[in-house]
Amino acid sequence: DLSLPRAFFARPTPEVARALIGVQLWISSGTETVAGRVVETEAYLGADDPASHAAAGVTPRSAIMFGPPGMVYVYFIYGVHHCLNLVTEPVGQAGAVLLRALEPLVGCEVMARRRAAGRSSDQALPSPDLGSGPGKLCQACGIDLAWNGLCLGPGSDPQRHIWCVRGAPARRVVATPRIGIKRARDRLLRFIDPDSDCLTRNLTSTRGDTSVPR
Repeated sequence: DLSLPRAFFARPTPEVARALIGVQLWISSGTETVAGRVVETEAYLGADDPASHAAAGVTPRSAIMFGPPGMVYVYFIYGVHHCLNLVTEPVGQAGAVLLRALEPLVGCEVMARRRAAGRSSDQALPSPDLGSGPGKLCQACGIDLAWNGLCLGPGSDPQRHIWCVRGAPARRVVATPRIGIKRARDRLLRFIDPDSDCLTRNLTSTRGDTSVPR
């Protein structure tokens, strides 16, 4: 069994965020299954990380970040996008990894159909653009708030199944500042496979440039 065990996530969050690069994410919803290779992540910590939802301690939204590890944390941002996170650290210590970008492997037609929903253009999206950003990733994978609180691996919800499988490791992993945030934006807690074409678009740091994007 190549599925990642819960112990994989019960480690320091930056360590998990780096180790997830190259891992395969599989998502089954009803009769449709998609999968992709994780190529971009960001680590979010606890009280010492002002950019984290857990910075203020346990709240109704952040409680899930305190464990157990291997839980799915989904939140809605800007009234538009969902963001998929995987909970890390031992129980009682806050941490989660935001999955920012995915390289499609299985179910590309399904991903493309989901991403096309609501678009004014009927032009087909190229494969590298299907999951090149956290909102795109969730749309392509069919992730919404109904997934929040699920455990990785087999669960009690027969309609929703999400799991991680060991894949081919990246040739190299580069750490850069996190993007799209204002607080603690200089911390090198974003991890990428710089050789991937599926990273977040239109950002100066997607190729390993450690300068803060404009």
